[in-house]
Amino acid sequence: MRKSHLAAPRYERQNLLPEFGDRGQARLSGSRVLVVGAGGLGSPVLLYLVAAGIGRITFMDPDVVDESNLHRQILHLTPDIGRPKVDSALEKLSRLNPLVAIDARNDRFSVENAMHILSEGYDIIVDATDGFENKFLVNDAAVLSNTPLVCGGVLGWEGQVMSVLPARSACYRCLFGSPPAPGSVPTPAQAGLIGTAPAVVGSLQATEVIKLLLKKGRLLLDRLMVMDLLVGEIRTIEVHRDTSCPVCGEAPKITSLVKENYNH
Repeated sequence: MRKSHLAAPRYERQNLLPEFGDRGQARLSGSRVLVVGAGGLGSPVLLYLVAAGIGRITFMDPDVVDESNLHRQILHLTPDIGRPKVDSALEKLSRLNPLVAIDARNDRFSVENAMHILSEGYDIIVDATDGFENKFLVNDAAVLSNTPLVCGGVLGWEGQVMSVLPARSACYRCLFGSPPAPGSVPTPAQAGLIGTAPAVVGSLQATEVIKLLLKKGRLLLDRLMVMDLLVGEIRTIEVHRDTSCPVCGEAPKITSLVKENYNH
């Protein structure tokens, strides 16, 4: 990105922060971030990372916009119903910040393509998916490719955020083990979801990405931030790397991605 872009008026406020300045903005402009999902979590993540001036963002989602998405997936508007989410999102994101290179892929992050995608070289991967199978897959791919990961999840009035530095901090499997049996845990489609929960969680995920790239602040490493928006409480739970974790432990059993590990 040209130096003139680094000094663009759109970045003035963040560049006033001592953690930013020209050097910090240059770090963002030289970075590559992969966002898996362009729905409830992906909407605020993508909006804030594009606005902040991340140099290149790739995002992927295989779904089309449904009317039931609109109360929380703020990248998509009523006229977008029926359109691929990546097309709808790309249109808004390109208008928000034309200085950012954006690659939209109408595809699912899967066992078959995950490692190939991550071999393209990303500084960070953001899990903006729903469904436990997807979250475990993103985690395992991040660990196996040694790519820093920012996780997020929402259900009902609650949300969770944590960051992962492979081989240095606890991963998603250290905390949650393995995907629950299909149907044993309700989905947002079954239990419901307040539209502001993904807005809060996605904004925090985007903040973690920026902190990771700037190498500033205290990250949510070995810590799970849990929010209950209904009662207005936020707490942070310390977690520890599990030496017996099947993907990042001392004797990992998961050394490649196979469908059997994700109930697919």
